[in-house]
Amino acid sequence: MTITFTTRTMPVVCALMVVAGCAAVDQHADSPGALPDPLAAGWNGQAVCEQLALTERQRVLKCTFPPGVGHEKHYHVPHFGYALSGGRMRLNDARGTRDVELATGSHFTS
Repeated sequence: MTITFTTRTMPVVCALMVVAGCAAVDQHADSPGALPDPLAAGWNGQAVCEQLALTERQRVLKCTFPPGVGHEKHYHVPHFGYALSGGRMRLNDARGTRDVELATGSHFTS
């Protein structure tokens, strides 16, 4: 999935919590041809996510996307996300390209 945040004057900020075992992240990263996880994927060589916490059972990331900044194609293990501030984003994935409004305070799972 590639994400680009398109129209907003303030950055879009999301917190992602991986609730599956963190070993699942590492195992996927080692497989041949694997996509990077959200922490490793950036935008034009710059990081967009930072790790806030890491335990054996969960990892918490904070991802910040100024207007026009996206997130390179990456892989997610099952996770929960929460929009600290919302905005409009363009998603490119197996289902095609679509524009989505991410409301402040909204949450999502995958």
